[in-house]
Amino acid sequence: MIWRFPVISLLWGFFLLSGGPSAHAQAGPEEGGHELQVWTAGGYGVKGIASHTGVWNAGVRYGWVLTAPHGPGFLRGRFEYAVDAVPVFWLFQPTSTAYGAAINPFALKWDFDTHKRVVPYIDLGGGALFTNIQTPLGTSRVNFTTSGALGVHFLGGKFNWSADLRFMHISNAGISSSNPGINTLQLRLGVGLFTSPHHKNQN
Repeated sequence: MIWRFPVISLLWGFFLLSGGPSAHAQAGPEEGGHELQVWTAGGYGVKGIASHTGVWNAGVRYGWVLTAPHGPGFLRGRFEYAVDAVPVFWLFQPTSTAYGAAINPFALKWDFDTHKRVVPYIDLGGGALFTNIQTPLGTSRVNFTTSGALGVHFLGGKFNWSADLRFMHISNAGISSSNPGINTLQLRLGVGLFTSPHHKNQN
């Protein structure tokens, strides 16, 4: 069945998070540390051809926290680079349902430095989407995605939960002569952890 691989992938992701190397209480994003996350997102198309299109996707994220906190006042934060593997990507179009997978090779993320258990963030990213049928119909089975999100991490003793509101644009960038694009608004929820830098784990 088509759903078995995505479900197994997500269950494996939760298993890795629950039994992974982070047995210590996490302190949030730190320079030299990493982010591990399993997430799912869903929403609807907005305006025009996409107004009756639904979307659901799920995947895993791996991120690198690259900097120490810097910046003025409430803008102070850390820069993070991340990648997403998305084995589940469904588009519920009015006439058919498209099943696919995506890879997002870059996500540029700013984790605000709040010194609290609530860590807001801004996320910009993009990648490629491959579906079993043309999306929308009459266009292409290969599309590209760009997205922007505003979200927040809620830090726990071992794991953190995240929620963000994400705008995603899907289009084929001219691969097909028809390229109407699909604009979607999605709510993304995740569970994950931030690992500490190696030099701290060795102390």
